[in-house]
Amino acid sequence: MKQLIGAGVLAGLVGAFAGPVVAQDIPLQPFPVNHELRVDSGADARFLLDGPAGKYGFIEVRDGHLYRPDGKRFRCWGVNMTGWAVGSEEIPSHKDADIYAAELARLGVNCVRLHFLDRPDTENPVRNEGADRSPTAGPFTHGPRGLIRGDVDNSQEFNAERLDNLDYWVAQLKKNGIYVNFNLNVGRRFKAGDGVPDADLLGPAKGFTYFGPELIALQKDYAKKLLGHTNRYTGLRYADDPAVMTVEVVNENSLLEFWMRNWLRGERVDGGENLQLDMTPHYQAILVGMYNDWLAKNRTPAEIAELHRMAGVAAGQPIPFMRRGDHPEAPRLRLDAELAFITQVEIDFHAEMKRFLRDEVGVKSPIVPLADHTYFIANQPLMRTAMKSDVLDAHVYWQHPAIYGRRNEPMVNSPELSIIQKLARSATVGKPYTVSEVNHPYPSDYGSEMIPILASYAALQDWDGIFFYTFETKISGKWTPMIGDHFDITLDPVKMAQMPAGAMIFLRGDVSAAKEVMTRSYSTDQISEASRMPRAAMPYYTPGFDMKLPLVHGSRVSCLDCKPSLPAPLPEMDPIISDTGELRWQTDDGKDGLVTINTPRSQALVGFVSANREVQTRNLSADIANTFATITLSSLDNKPLNLSDRMLLTTTGKVENTGAEWDKRRAMLTNWGTAPTVIEPITGWIQLKDLEGAVGVFAQPLDGSARPIGPEIRGRMIEPGWEIAVGTPATTSYLIRVVR
Repeated sequence: MKQLIGAGVLAGLVGAFAGPVVAQDIPLQPFPVNHELRVDSGADARFLLDGPAGKYGFIEVRDGHLYRPDGKRFRCWGVNMTGWAVGSEEIPSHKDADIYAAELARLGVNCVRLHFLDRPDTENPVRNEGADRSPTAGPFTHGPRGLIRGDVDNSQEFNAERLDNLDYWVAQLKKNGIYVNFNLNVGRRFKAGDGVPDADLLGPAKGFTYFGPELIALQKDYAKKLLGHTNRYTGLRYADDPAVMTVEVVNENSLLEFWMRNWLRGERVDGGENLQLDMTPHYQAILVGMYNDWLAKNRTPAEIAELHRMAGVAAGQPIPFMRRGDHPEAPRLRLDAELAFITQVEIDFHAEMKRFLRDEVGVKSPIVPLADHTYFIANQPLMRTAMKSDVLDAHVYWQHPAIYGRRNEPMVNSPELSIIQKLARSATVGKPYTVSEVNHPYPSDYGSEMIPILASYAALQDWDGIFFYTFETKISGKWTPMIGDHFDITLDPVKMAQMPAGAMIFLRGDVSAAKEVMTRSYSTDQISEASRMPRAAMPYYTPGFDMKLPLVHGSRVSCLDCKPSLPAPLPEMDPIISDTGELRWQTDDGKDGLVTINTPRSQALVGFVSANREVQTRNLSADIANTFATITLSSLDNKPLNLSDRMLLTTTGKVENTGAEWDKRRAMLTNWGTAPTVIEPITGWIQLKDLEGAVGVFAQPLDGSARPIGPEIRGRMIEPGWEIAVGTPATTSYLIRVVR
């Protein structure tokens, strides 16, 4: 039953107007999030958690997935913990720990990634370095405060008060059924007192940490101090606590990336131009020396002589590394030698760190060496290191704000370039797979699409964990109700509304795993050639790979350095439908994209809903004025939606800070705006269909703290089911009650 939206029809909702409603006719309305005011409610997803965390023992790797010791699959629906935005805290006080541990559980979060603990304890100004994401920081940001004392001339001492706060925080998370993932080397700033050469030039020391002897020793020292520390509130060393889900060795740190991105030039000097990242002459000399020692052991004298000739250096002189611009035309002898050596450095470092963590620190949790985090370079070389690990991991962002030019585009219009494809490239047969950083960064008119799409296709791909980047606990009395950073989702009313819905899709397994898993494998020759392919080959660097495949079937790499294989291309399809039939992704020649999720307990319409009014799921359809929207319907009592008595309905779209102003391209903000956040209310009618035996349907609007706003909205019976008028009051969520 289609309703037309015209003059007077929505008078009780949005006031009288002439002509059909269009998106710009719907004014943005204040809708702040306040976690401190939230209490347990019927809209919570806490029922998905089984606390306290670790009560069954350590998470284990079995049959290519994460499991609890009792044999039940373990999936992680998580967030990163940082503290970039002013008013936020990396390690909360005891009071705030109580608030946010309970709040995360209500949102369905069962894991947190403890990020940037190795930063100083002072509020350092943001620095212009990639690891800090500072080129894209909002105007209200500062560096996260970690555990390291900032008032001494070394990076080896912990702030005792902050360590106590960390202990209490972890204890509260554990109590609420939330596991932790410890990151070791993330943003540490080494100092002269550490005895580190060129300490002032290293920044976060990405790349250097793989081979600098002083840096390797300091990483081990930090790991032993942190993971060997006994938490006074649990009585357990972190290495012995089964609430520690995983331990990550390095974050967004790969020597292979340095090699493939022209960062081994050796030109980083005091007062130099220092474009992007690079090696200092001291560390370049160490690495070149290691390379020539490796050549002497792994290449014949004739090959070494030829490498000298290719490099244009005399016999007896060290053979240098090529620059990236030389890679496309380089003879394979030289390309393969450099690639093999750099790979071996990474493999050896991570093998030694794993041995150290297991044997000398006593870590019992799965260990993650590094993440595939740069989709515009080939990942096959990096996977040689990653595939030797307990767990494979990846990071991705849809239109990261560090990428300038045209942005603020809907992912639903680009199914074959989505974050799903970029993430699926590294999933491997026989290994658990997690996504430890992902986001649709703010600002975006289309950020509402991220959570349900990612949760659904991650479930289709049968991945093991997702951590959104980032969630920032707020300091009581010192925060304002606005989005203060590109990545902080904590006060984003749209993403906060969708977290429970995504948790139900992913943790509860509402979306089924693909019926068929398609594998591919790579020869040594293919990996070498992929390492020098141009950016245009991103993200797979695999000629002939059908980019639709991860939206239809499961997708995994089966092996490296073996007989190559590639799945046959899929037939042309629009819409692109998963082999389970539950997920459907359609566009109109790259416009008006819409993803539908159609499962017994969770359903959704994501994208240009008003341009696709005829598209619906079994129990959900919409007739709305908004151009773009994300609407989800989730069973809260674990029954199928047609039999459920309690459901969570989210109606989400655009979100901004008050007074935010865009540039001429509507790509980035010229004025970040002020408090409070404002939303574009989804306005019109939502139809809930095929509700068996329903004699009444009621929708309770909720505020940004999941508290009731005004009276319930009484649904009206229509031919296919029930219809609910939405738009007034402005909200992102409704608690649905069905009377039978």
